Amino acid sequence: MSEITVVVPSYNHAPFVERTLRSTFAQSHQPKKLIVIDDGSKDESVAVIERVLADCPFPSELTVRPNRGLCATLNESFTKADGEYFAYIGSDDVWLPTMLAEQTALLESRSDAVLAFGHAYLIDEDDNIIDSTANWTDFADGNMLPSLLRGQIFSSPSVVYRRSILENFRWNEDSILEDYELYLRLAAAGDFARNSNVISAWRQHRSNVSGDFSRMMNEWIAAQDRVAGELPVSREELDRIQSELKFDSVAGFVRGGHKREAWTLFRDNLGGTRSVSQIAKTLVRLAIPRSLFAANRRRKQQEAIKKYGKLVI
Repeated sequence: MSEITVVVPSYNHAPFVERTLRSTFAQSHQPKKLIVIDDGSKDESVAVIERVLADCPFPSELTVRPNRGLCATLNESFTKADGEYFAYIGSDDVWLPTMLAEQTALLESRSDAVLAFGHAYLIDEDDNIIDSTANWTDFADGNMLPSLLRGQIFSSPSVVYRRSILENFRWNEDSILEDYELYLRLAAAGDFARNSNVISAWRQHRSNVSGDFSRMMNEWIAAQDRVAGELPVSREELDRIQSELKFDSVAGFVRGGHKREAWTLFRDNLGGTRSVSQIAKTLVRLAIPRSLFAANRRRKQQEAIKKYGKLVI
């Protein structure tokens, strides 16, 4: 059976970290070892982790140290990893029981793949399932670079890396989005293997960077510029892709209530449109009040909760 090291980077998630840890314990394919690094939590996270790790059915270790940031924590944990595969899960997220089994089996069948990813439920602070990434898109399989460059990104809790490939890369400790730049570089190095199943749960709350669309889009562009020399894309083509990405992002700014920034993006990136109908649809979005977007989001979340219920593992 293939061996995998699992990492839980912990930071101020005392209400959720027990749920996270126990989801790693419950894996049908158990890890070779579990590494937990608490990155300077100011809440009761360490006490919770120490109590829960007493029940861990496989080797585990806990490091407690001052805050250095998520990317530094991931880099540190990778130096302690061994086995064929590597995976991490944020201390507020959850794995479904077959996550590691499905992803390692997928990588075993795809020797060309540098990582495997899948779908995730979105859960709120009370474990209600409020959406699923399977409702967004199927995602690409194989060459993910074109999709990544256009901001189509899967959820990190679903990812298992081939460790021998990851040894050649590291997380950029100055990056705001811990995985995006790494994904770009890995996509230039090999295929991504897609699992069409929902295998994890990605918790949504106010502290998620993904909730700040402006910050997220700016980091997409900055990360692309940082690794441009490593990508099989010319600077001219990348400029065009970034213009398309910015125009596509107008809708995200509107949903976030940033109409002024949305109008600026619209005006400055008309060259990134792909059709007249896209311009028309975007203008309609710009005309819709933010309150209607918020009401529609709440309605969809309530429909999802009725459909899926609470996450039960």
